[in-house]
Amino acid sequence: MDDHLLVYARRVLGPLPAGWEMVRVGDLLERGVLSEVQDGNHGEIHPKSTDYVTEGVPFVMARDLADGRLDLHNCAFLRREHAESLRTGFSRPGDVLLTHKATLGRVAIVPDGIDYVMLTPQVTYYRVGDCQRLERSYLRYAFLGPSFRHQLNADSDQSTRKFISITAQRRLWLALPPISEQRGIARTLGALDEKIELNRRMNETLEEMARAFFKSWFVDFNPVRAKAERRVPAAMDAATAALFPDGFEESEIGAVPRGWRVVGVPEAIEVNPVCSLKKGEVAPYLDMKNMPTSGHLAHEWEPRPYGSGARFMNGDTLLARITPCLENGKTAFVDFIEPGQVGWGSTEYIVLRPKPPLPEYFAYLLARSDGLRAHAIQSMTGTTGRQRVPVSALDHYRVAIPPAEVAVAFDLVTKDLIKLSRTNDQESRTLRDLRDVLLSKLLSGELRVRDAERVVERAV
Repeated sequence: MDDHLLVYARRVLGPLPAGWEMVRVGDLLERGVLSEVQDGNHGEIHPKSTDYVTEGVPFVMARDLADGRLDLHNCAFLRREHAESLRTGFSRPGDVLLTHKATLGRVAIVPDGIDYVMLTPQVTYYRVGDCQRLERSYLRYAFLGPSFRHQLNADSDQSTRKFISITAQRRLWLALPPISEQRGIARTLGALDEKIELNRRMNETLEEMARAFFKSWFVDFNPVRAKAERRVPAAMDAATAALFPDGFEESEIGAVPRGWRVVGVPEAIEVNPVCSLKKGEVAPYLDMKNMPTSGHLAHEWEPRPYGSGARFMNGDTLLARITPCLENGKTAFVDFIEPGQVGWGSTEYIVLRPKPPLPEYFAYLLARSDGLRAHAIQSMTGTTGRQRVPVSALDHYRVAIPPAEVAVAFDLVTKDLIKLSRTNDQESRTLRDLRDVLLSKLLSGELRVRDAERVVERAV
């Protein structure tokens, strides 16, 4: 190997422990340690949006790799017949995925339980050919390491959209410890990721519970139906059940609980409420890309001088009003800034703030409801690709508003779910920070597995 290549490798990877190798991706392919490195179909063969169907073979794009895992929640699908007619990009369970175009460096492992997924040209799969020399989970963590990410950015084409070709990927360097060390590193970091994943799944359950309560109380009116049929409302104590009427009355939106008001959204919820924020004042900024498509928790935010955009406070709900963000479900509940602080974000957010006595979370759950989402999507105007919901569209969406005592009872039922999900998220953020510190030290050999394991045991 040329001396200048070794000099570069030592500079990028740093000094490594005895017994560790400096290898390029191409070296691993030549040795059969990796059996394939391949992306999706290019050019005319690349599937178009008109080919997408609601179920079939997952068609994985860069956006579907999130938080180190493959998230098929908003994935596109292809008909199996179409997928099988394609030439390349068939990725199987166990493959390590890496995004290499526009969005660089996202990683995931294709999980078990899937026959295969198809990839766009934005994503490369790495298939391990010799598990006795390379642990696939270690490879995933190596892709997340600072030395590899530095190479990705340094070697990518610095055009409008960053890109690193398959050929260029083969020149990237990795630190390759003995297999026992690889497995130890993967096991240690995996313990943190397992706890993070457990918290994520718990938060999904908490979200489902809150949405189920909302739908039962305010969409299907199940407690009222039960009482009208002389049944005891399910999963409800007697005191709460007593707050609901035992019959319905007709309204402009159909039968609603007797005594409830039917109003347009702005009569029950402030739309784009006034918040004071001076030009240039540094405040928490939430980018559209960090808006969640499921769940209420925003992914990341940062301090940024205020320019122009939507302003919000804790307790507000943010609803993306532009295509395709609205259709993808980008909606957030603001609970990540300091009390009394004002944050800001995209001009394409609609900010919702419930009026008393409605609880804060009411607006979020309404924004997630099928009825309001369908109304918003049908109300979009503008040219193809830049359609958005006019704020005035909410004037025409009618909701049944309960008496104050029902609203208070709903707040009692849901607020602990919200608090627990935020607590879980804060714990996961702490664990991610720890994982990233350990990741860097383990991949460089600065910290050995046995010492990292003791740190992880105390953390989880």
